Amino acid sequence: MTTIPTHQTAACIDTPGPGAHLVLRNDIPVPSPVAGEVLIKLEFTGFCHSDLHNIDGDLHMTTNVPGHEGVGRVVQVGQDVSSDMLGKRVGVKWLQKSCMKCPTCKVQYTNCLNQDNSGRNVPGTFQQYVVSPADFVSLIPEDLEPEAVAPLLCAGLTMYGALSKLDKFCEKGDWVVIMGAGGGLGHLGIQIGKEMGYRMIGVDSAAKKDIVLSSGATAFFDFTDENLISNIHTLTDTIGAHAILVVVGSETAYEQSIHLLRPLGTLICIGFPRPDFHIPITPQFCVDRGLRVLGSVVGTETEMQALLQLARAGKVSTHYQVFEFQEINAVADRMRGYAVEGRAVMRIPSE
Repeated sequence: MTTIPTHQTAACIDTPGPGAHLVLRNDIPVPSPVAGEVLIKLEFTGFCHSDLHNIDGDLHMTTNVPGHEGVGRVVQVGQDVSSDMLGKRVGVKWLQKSCMKCPTCKVQYTNCLNQDNSGRNVPGTFQQYVVSPADFVSLIPEDLEPEAVAPLLCAGLTMYGALSKLDKFCEKGDWVVIMGAGGGLGHLGIQIGKEMGYRMIGVDSAAKKDIVLSSGATAFFDFTDENLISNIHTLTDTIGAHAILVVVGSETAYEQSIHLLRPLGTLICIGFPRPDFHIPITPQFCVDRGLRVLGSVVGTETEMQALLQLARAGKVSTHYQVFEFQEINAVADRMRGYAVEGRAVMRIPSE
């Protein structure tokens, strides 16, 4: 029988702001699950750039424990939750819960205006124990390594959800560009898109060329190349790509993406530039070319399980680095300088 302590270690941020540091505290109470919830002892958590935006004050957060890519085991269940959940390895995601009642939820619950988000308005996964609604955790296959799964819970799911939106507009063999293809989201998106049948083009810094091509991209381009737009047009039937996914918070990437789209193309916004940035596109340009501009945030549980099956089959794998929990501020600094290849994963202390 698992002994559950009364207090735990957590990485907390009380005053978000540029360059802020997390404080490792050992006096955080271990929560108890209420009806419909489970208590999870975490093993690993991913460190997402969205967490960094929260820590640096770019995004509004009302909890002091960031994190939303947690993997661990259920050690306690609340009322109305089957005891069969005990011992199960599960994942805690950005979408902690949606209301499942509003008109939006009836269409796509990931965009619910009444949702709770791990590490935004409810305590996240930068801690040893976390509670979560049982209906919203993801069951993790035992044959997958937990540290490899952690990045799939947000980075992987975000890319799977975004690429799935192209089903209505694109066909197998179409050209899809990922701006920021060598990062945590991008390299997974290249793999997922390839498995969906698209010809993937990666755009990033020259240092990320190897990871982009090894992930399965048909071609790679340096975003600093002054001939970037003309070179991609040359490759894509001289008129541009069928779809562009911008996964980085780069204004330049959004500005370039408009010129990389062919007529009837689709732009999917994922990365966050500064809050007051606007995509430089006129209504007339959209009308003349019949363009679509979509936003995409994470994905559904059905998409999560489909992604996990791709991982089990060896068709999608995460390029990641594991760090010890006490290194969390050094990792944050490296992420600020985009010095982490792929995805950063933190090992949660067991004691």
